[in-house]
Amino acid sequence: MDKGSVQMEKRMYHNKKILVTGGTGTIGITLIKKLLEEDPQVIRIFSRDEYKQYEMSIALQEHASKLRFLIGDVRDQQRLVRAMEDIDYVFHLAAMKHVPFCEYNPFEAVQTNVIGTQNIIQAAVANGVQKVLFTSTDKAISPTNTYGATKLTAERLISAAEYQKGPKSTVFSSVRFGNVMGSRGSVIPLFKQQILDKQKITITDPDMLRYMMTPTQAIELIMKANEIAEGGEVFVLKMPTIRIGDLAEVLVETVSQKYNVQESVEIQSIGLRPGEKRFEELMTMDEHLIASETEEMFIIPAGFNTKPATLKNEITSLDMTPINKETIKEWILKEELV
Repeated sequence: MDKGSVQMEKRMYHNKKILVTGGTGTIGITLIKKLLEEDPQVIRIFSRDEYKQYEMSIALQEHASKLRFLIGDVRDQQRLVRAMEDIDYVFHLAAMKHVPFCEYNPFEAVQTNVIGTQNIIQAAVANGVQKVLFTSTDKAISPTNTYGATKLTAERLISAAEYQKGPKSTVFSSVRFGNVMGSRGSVIPLFKQQILDKQKITITDPDMLRYMMTPTQAIELIMKANEIAEGGEVFVLKMPTIRIGDLAEVLVETVSQKYNVQESVEIQSIGLRPGEKRFEELMTMDEHLIASETEEMFIIPAGFNTKPATLKNEITSLDMTPINKETIKEWILKEELV
């Protein structure tokens, strides 16, 4: 990120009031640490996990004067209205994200991911929030599961809010990215635990391809998207792909070395779980026709913009060459993911 962007971020968040929903998750914690560097007036951390809030308050106790921990659920609009009083910026990270659990509990996913997002919109408009950034997923593209379908609907709600807010000035936008390495419920902590407990890793398909990035990379691009958002856009972060079999092999080597695992570790393929896709997409072909492009992301405009655009980059993980095992290992060690 260049010096000018850093200076703009400092002007943007310095002495501001910020609300982060789902702030105790992996992305939320990394985002809050980054925002604290910009010296905001206050960051309100909104989630329903009191123990995670307790852990976070201990870990960040040196910043206690700037942090407020709010217990609440995005399903509760009245609680959100109170939480957003005097807030300048909202980062909406709260969601049900686990694909099989969303499949088995579909309406619970709807209530959190869809109705919860509409509650965010209404609370933000009521309080005159300056900007709301919603975090979406590549699984929202041609969704084959409940999770992706609810995130796609939430994206549409955020974009439509630009046309339904009337004279209000709140800017709504979404950012779409893939798997974040080491996030809660993701494969890296699962594989690590399987290696230590069972000397065996279970993977769905070694040739499965996934868009993946580190927490640090995700946060830098989220903040960049929020900086340039004008209203209704979906920012699609450019991400490398990882072959799941390569990730498993790197983790076996890395975890075995670090924790002195002497026995050989088996990698067992178990097949796709309900709702899973073998590969992911960044955009639909229709979005590809109207999106613009920067070095870091694609930008899908709001509304029914039919202006053609020519993109140089591929938009499905099948079209891309996965990163090599040396790079995977470098990322894992740098981010201290094991």
